[in-house]
Amino acid sequence: MLNLLLGGQIALFTLIVIALVISLSFHEFGHAAVAKLYGDDTAERMGRLTINPIAHIDPMGLLMVVLVGFGWAKPVPTNPRNFTSRWADLWVSAAGPGMNLVLAFVTVNLYAVGSEAGWGFMLNPGGELFFYYLATINLTLMLFNLIPLGALDGHYILPYFLSARAAYAYQDFNARFGNMALMGLVLLSFVGVPVFSFISGIGRTLLPFLQIL
Repeated sequence: MLNLLLGGQIALFTLIVIALVISLSFHEFGHAAVAKLYGDDTAERMGRLTINPIAHIDPMGLLMVVLVGFGWAKPVPTNPRNFTSRWADLWVSAAGPGMNLVLAFVTVNLYAVGSEAGWGFMLNPGGELFFYYLATINLTLMLFNLIPLGALDGHYILPYFLSARAAYAYQDFNARFGNMALMGLVLLSFVGVPVFSFISGIGRTLLPFLQIL
């Protein structure tokens, strides 16, 4: 991301940042909305049941996006004691990546309809790039957050698909080593191993399958 600024590609940098902020905001809203659905209003009481980016964006996480292309939003607070179902944790965790998938689906099909109808702002290069990056970023966020390491959403989801014994062993491993393993992936990307490029590539591969219009 920083290389775009240094290379004078300010317009492209701005488009990507806007797309990323929108994607992160919808991701966190998804968590908050499903937590509310399952009886926990903690996020709502803290002003997080919204798509307003101001409620979700972490300044340091956004700065990291600018500097290294990797960042985060503020986690949505929940109180599992308020949940009305033993499956609530699964669905609350899956709601963030699920919201990214929905937003990517809507983006791809809205662009298809708009470009076919001749909507002017979708026919210029800036509009095309924005919708492309918005869809791709959402798919990348979805895939990345499904990785079952550290505090990513995947670590809440995976135990529901394991036996009780395997789930306990995995949770113990992740509690001790998950964050280090996740940081290892980040560091590998810094030294040239295309970890995030690989994930993004999968996202781009999925794009055509989302278009139904």
